[in-house]
Amino acid sequence: MTVGAHPARPAPWPGVPPDVTGVTWSEAPGDDEAVRRRLDEAVDAVAAPDVVFALSRHGRRTVRTGGTAPPPPVPREQLRYEMGSASKTFTGLLLAHLTQTGRLTAGEPAATLLDPARRPGDDPVTLAHLITHTSGLPALPADFFVRALPTWHTNPYARYPAERVIDAFLRHRQRHRPGTRWHYSNFAVAVLGHALAAATATPWDELLTGQVLDPLRLSGATLAPGGPDTDATGHRRDGTTPVPPLTVGGFQAAGAVRATPHDLLTFLEAHLDPVGGPLAAALRAVRRPVLRRGLGHRHVHTVAWFQHPTECGPMYFHGGATLGQQAFLGFRPDIGTALAAVCTRRFRAGDAFVPTAYSLLAEM
Repeated sequence: MTVGAHPARPAPWPGVPPDVTGVTWSEAPGDDEAVRRRLDEAVDAVAAPDVVFALSRHGRRTVRTGGTAPPPPVPREQLRYEMGSASKTFTGLLLAHLTQTGRLTAGEPAATLLDPARRPGDDPVTLAHLITHTSGLPALPADFFVRALPTWHTNPYARYPAERVIDAFLRHRQRHRPGTRWHYSNFAVAVLGHALAAATATPWDELLTGQVLDPLRLSGATLAPGGPDTDATGHRRDGTTPVPPLTVGGFQAAGAVRATPHDLLTFLEAHLDPVGGPLAAALRAVRRPVLRRGLGHRHVHTVAWFQHPTECGPMYFHGGATLGQQAFLGFRPDIGTALAAVCTRRFRAGDAFVPTAYSLLAEM
């Protein structure tokens, strides 16, 4: 789908891309000491209380940690970190799995799933529109800011529950035909989560856990905050003031996942070589470009990932940020490499975290 062109009715994608047949890995050729040195340099470049860079090359993992704060009682690499918007990669994979197994199609109108009595209309917002940010929905519901203001610096999403997300969507009046414009929207992906839950008659946490987290054996991933023995503590921009754990209210599908660096590597390694593993068809499908936008259609998106070119092949990535943490997930099938990076400081202007993680993976 190309934003700006007249879109055809969405097909029941994602399908299996013809150029993805699995990866045959040779023995890891790299210099382990050189890899550790590069990761240590990346850790040192990020000024945050806790920093973890975890790399997998041909199945061989290297994890380096550091930060401006003293090491916590639980080793940094064993703690869970908030994924923020990087949670959308899990939601995209779930959608791909449900379509691959025939449970639904991405061309289904979301409003009909949420309100079966409603007629879809001529140009309904479909599941495909929601996951590709082409639904025409704003970043957040119109009344979100008023409700969130009392807890804006601590937990703004907690005051906007699932029923309000659904009601705001069903009441929303479209200004543009779905599929004609790209606009990044937490609102849209939150609606997608509720539509998938309605379509499967399964609560969101049970749905994602049963269909994605458990099959991939992500035992260190969860959708709810834990305690200091399991979860990293986020901090404000000053790098010293702690913030409470994120509570996402009705926006679970857009930002609820928290996971350990090792579980994130397991998640990414499954994308590198899906053949023979659980969710194989869906993992192949989420590497397929489904949307191009921007000048010269240079920006490429799959169901779950942003895709950029490198000298050797495509690089897939997604970032995320909460009020006190940041995350970066990425993988490159061409060189059998995956990177999970996290830190516990809120994003600031000129922050080095994302550029450091992006460059590290792109230049491998």
